[in-house]
Amino acid sequence: MAAMMQPQIILLKEGTDTSQGKAQLVSNINACTAVADVVRTTLGPRGMDKLIHDDKGSVTISNDGATIMKLLDIVHPAAKILVDIAKSQDSEVGDGTTTVVLLAAEFLREAKPFIEDGVHPQNLIRSFRSASYLAIEKIKELAVSIQGKSLEEKKSLLAKCAATTLSSKLIGGEKDFFASMVVDSVIAIGYEDRLNMIGIKKVCIILPPLNLKYPFAELEIGLLVQVPGGTMRDSFLVNGVAFKKTFSYAGFEQQPKKFLNPRILLLNIELELKSEKENAEIRLVFFFFFFLYAYAF
Repeated sequence: MAAMMQPQIILLKEGTDTSQGKAQLVSNINACTAVADVVRTTLGPRGMDKLIHDDKGSVTISNDGATIMKLLDIVHPAAKILVDIAKSQDSEVGDGTTTVVLLAAEFLREAKPFIEDGVHPQNLIRSFRSASYLAIEKIKELAVSIQGKSLEEKKSLLAKCAATTLSSKLIGGEKDFFASMVVDSVIAIGYEDRLNMIGIKKVCIILPPLNLKYPFAELEIGLLVQVPGGTMRDSFLVNGVAFKKTFSYAGFEQQPKKFLNPRILLLNIELELKSEKENAEIRLVFFFFFFLYAYAF
């Protein structure tokens, strides 16, 4: 009797719906495949762009899977997993976001009949894992090694790989031009400890402002800088350091724009003149002691 009088403990918010079993698994699969169908038409060299208009009024045109998945207002818990997959692929690899989403949804689509027939999900997971091992071994057999090849042969193979990823982008018409530039930027990093070099801003690709998302814009080995004016063919690679800084002082037109073997001074303070805010307060600390020190010497 005392046990029956204990208060009920509520773990979920009011209005939360809970479900489980075969019906819920099928519902999750349907939600994931529906999301995958949205980005399915963006895959491949003939992939189409998507125009997304959000509630804030901003408009985005893109065929990048990660960008589209981020902009979609997905509320289904299972479908959100596909968004996380796309974000993970984009951050770790930088490409193949649409492919990984479609593959995951297709695995679920193939597993749906077995779920409806009563097969346990763990059995399907073990089968998919075994299939992945076989696929990886097959890929290793088909892989082409660049070890021992000349620099020109390496550049040719890498340029073909880069051009493949550019075929479905808006700059696909200039894929050979940009593929060669990307390969040169990667080779500039070097071969020794190249994995540890990721994140160092060593190379720079200068692009005209087309307001597009390029597939190599997310590469951490380089810094992408947009300079107003010019066409895609005006883009070039800087094997060094580039700063997006304009000349803002008087008489800069007459100043030389190119220096050979210069001496460079690095400062951790700004030399620009900035207007102070209204009612600004400036404090001079230790000025008196500095004055005494300068007077003594």
